[in-house]
Amino acid sequence: MIDPHEDQAAGLRRLFRRAPPVVVALYAAGRNPGQIALQAAHRVAGHRERVLMLDEVRGERSLAHLVGEQPGGDLLSVLGAGVQPRDLVQPLPGLLGRVPVAAAALALPLLDSERREVLLQALRALMRPASFILVHSDCEAAEDPSPFIFAAPRRLVLAEASHRGATEAYQVIKRLAAAGAGSIHVAVTGARGRADAKAFFTSLDGLVARHVGLPLAWLGEVERDDLAGGLSAEFTEASPRDAEAAFLRRLASCGLRRPRAAALGSRT
Repeated sequence: MIDPHEDQAAGLRRLFRRAPPVVVALYAAGRNPGQIALQAAHRVAGHRERVLMLDEVRGERSLAHLVGEQPGGDLLSVLGAGVQPRDLVQPLPGLLGRVPVAAAALALPLLDSERREVLLQALRALMRPASFILVHSDCEAAEDPSPFIFAAPRRLVLAEASHRGATEAYQVIKRLAAAGAGSIHVAVTGARGRADAKAFFTSLDGLVARHVGLPLAWLGEVERDDLAGGLSAEFTEASPRDAEAAFLRRLASCGLRRPRAAALGSRT
């Protein structure tokens, strides 16, 4: 149980005694973005990882609609009486589940410190059993990232190897760059083979370098490569505890300044 009187620093220390979860902002570009995102989540979970999806997407593009579930209760509802964080987790086969956070993302900068702390306490409880937190967002929303996207230390674009996938991936990368993103991982899906996937990434990387100036990191193919290992690798010798604890610290401070005041996913 979470102690409602526990202060923020103590809560962070308790949460991160174990290896902290890897937090990733996730965008999918292609003809069926929800299916692409879910496939990537299962690929991460397939390496014995416990994956929780924080879903910012509403309507027909949400993960709930994809698997035939109702929209479900938003994380924001923990501010109401009697709502426990575990009650909000919708089952997704092979994953820890899905928690809708679209309303929480909109409300978080407007909450007073007491209500913001209640929301963060709930999020801490949801994060505790997870090894990966994937914040699923819509490509159209990348120009104005939510507090959850802003706070995530990593950003991953899943790009389908198609004309639509290339166009949407470029647009979301351009929007994230305008919002202050420092670097972005890219994983390719739906390619005919390794050479096709690498050629697709090289073309996208060159286009972004010429017109956006943002470095892209090749993560591999969704169907063939270890996405979990790739997303974790850059922090194996650094400080994953600092990176993931910073996710909650940035969320805690999001009401004090607009997200665009600093770079997305800054680890400072």
